[in-house]
Amino acid sequence: MKPIEGRKRVVIEEVEPQVDCGRYPAKRILGDTVTVTAAVFGDGHDHVSGRLLYRHSSEADWRSAPLSPLTNDLWSASFTVDALGDWLYTLEAWVDHFDTWSADLQKRLEAQPVPGGTNPAAAPQDIPLALRSGALLLEHAAKRAEGADSKHLADEAARLLKLAKAKSDVYENPLTDEIVALVARYPDLGFATRYAREFHLWVDRERARYSTWYELFPRSTSPDPTRHGTFADVIALLPDVAAMGFDVLYMPPIHPIGKAFRKGPNNSVTSTENDPGSPWAIGAKEGGHKAIHAPLGTLRDFDALVAATREHGMEVALDIAFQCSPDHPWVAEHPDWFNIRPDGSIQYAENPPKKYQDIYPLNFESPDWRGLWEALRDVFTYWIKRDVKIFRVDNPHTKAIPFWEWCIGEVHKKYPDVIFLAEAFTRPHVMYSLAKAGFSQSYTYFTWRNTKDELQQYFEEITKPPVTDFFHPNLWPNTPDILHATLQNGGRPAFMQRLILAATLGANYGMYGPAFELCENVPAKPSSEEYLNSEKYEIRHWNRSANNSLAPLVTLVNQIRRNNPALHSDGSLHFHHVDNSNIIAYSKSSGDNRILVAVNLDPTQEQAGWIDLDLKQLAVPHNETFEIEDLLTGTRYQWHDRSNYVALRPDVMPAHIFRLLRKPTVEIPPTP
Repeated sequence: MKPIEGRKRVVIEEVEPQVDCGRYPAKRILGDTVTVTAAVFGDGHDHVSGRLLYRHSSEADWRSAPLSPLTNDLWSASFTVDALGDWLYTLEAWVDHFDTWSADLQKRLEAQPVPGGTNPAAAPQDIPLALRSGALLLEHAAKRAEGADSKHLADEAARLLKLAKAKSDVYENPLTDEIVALVARYPDLGFATRYAREFHLWVDRERARYSTWYELFPRSTSPDPTRHGTFADVIALLPDVAAMGFDVLYMPPIHPIGKAFRKGPNNSVTSTENDPGSPWAIGAKEGGHKAIHAPLGTLRDFDALVAATREHGMEVALDIAFQCSPDHPWVAEHPDWFNIRPDGSIQYAENPPKKYQDIYPLNFESPDWRGLWEALRDVFTYWIKRDVKIFRVDNPHTKAIPFWEWCIGEVHKKYPDVIFLAEAFTRPHVMYSLAKAGFSQSYTYFTWRNTKDELQQYFEEITKPPVTDFFHPNLWPNTPDILHATLQNGGRPAFMQRLILAATLGANYGMYGPAFELCENVPAKPSSEEYLNSEKYEIRHWNRSANNSLAPLVTLVNQIRRNNPALHSDGSLHFHHVDNSNIIAYSKSSGDNRILVAVNLDPTQEQAGWIDLDLKQLAVPHNETFEIEDLLTGTRYQWHDRSNYVALRPDVMPAHIFRLLRKPTVEIPPTP
């Protein structure tokens, strides 16, 4: 098929970053430098030039940055994202006749016969004709230029013609860097190739990349064991949570809890009048997803909590669970939003043989799916207007993925600073698809990755492109639903180990407390990941000042995170070989800040081994002695060259978090 314009001779391929061939936007953080690469080439020996075109979606005009050659027809250019939200970028390239001529002229000048020189017999190069060709190119550039630039280029064209007519015996190169740069400002785009599509790039605020979450049940925060906790009780705890170093306070659903089929302690199918039920059985006669469970307080009390949390340098994250109790107003108002069984009853949630009669799933194949979508979107916007900007979404993988792409996109049009965390413990393709659809962060398989090989393999996947172009992991050693066998059997050392792994492997991490810092580790039954006396079904009263609390260690680890920029992102994560399979070692870097972590993965015994450091990654020359400081203890060590010894007792401290104290003397590899 003959093209409309066959004189466009440049080919543009392999543009990166792109997610699923541009189907979804790549993601970056406000202030990031975005580097775009592509293969750009043409036929023959003509030179090519190109530029990166980029703009925020609110801008009408493209900004541009020149492409620079890398190797083997690969080129790159960069730009800095200075606004939240949707950006676009594409590439444009052309045959650069002036640059081709300039290089050709230089070759002719170098090969011209020089009387009395070393090459008097060299073939004539017809330089005057070449100068006239250059003058013509400068005249064309002058017509494209404006103002003084146009006159300057025209004058240079006249100067080349004058030199051509002089017919000198020997010619010097008449071009200056200034003229070359001036011509480049006014390229000939008549036959330029514009890449076939414009790519989208979504820019989040910094908290999408670096955040420290603390989960608590407001109803369990009362200092009086005889009464239900309130928002005021949560406000009283804020100084303690902030002092531990958390910046996100996450609360399970705060909405009215249904009474129909209410669950009792330990997920019992029977309950008494005094049992509080599950917060995820959302909705009662008092309201649904836009209402507050009355024992917690009022909307005014909630607003006070949001404001107080910000005063302590934190944000509130709400749990949004799109499911309903049988008492939810939507059940009566919109029965077609649910699955109707052949007998006319509404289908409750079940995973045979388990039954959850207190929860009705929503039907995303409802005839009124448009109305359902809009109602769910409005839940987010309702709480956003009450100054909530972070949402942890419960089980998003059980809702239609096209809905999430639409809903998050609608929210982000007006509120680009909103962050969505996907609680998606699901298959990899589904988990990644939710991230591509718009979720800012995602839960991960970290909880179930416990051996060195498992951890290294998994984190090398999720902290490197192409996954990092759309996926921000958030690591949780425990949740109200998950008490892993490692914590059940490993005791206090296992809790310390998993805390340090989560906080240093991931720039985003969280914990379900105070169950975590108090080392709660009793399962509902053998081989179960459910807690005995789970807070999901009853009010708990925690002794936060207990002597065995890990709060001091949590505070120290979070302080280390905050003080070391290397731990604020994941792209520089690099694993170092250790000759003991029970010890894992890895590093992160940001500029001069370099952190090296070694963790004993065995919670029962001391483990020792030799770390084989990748010195280039740490910017340390070979055969040099350097100083490191263990930030957990303050102890300093002198290490030498690449092979160094560690021994870790899990009952004392299962890890080192080292900071390299000397400034780098070799270049640190850039973060991808």
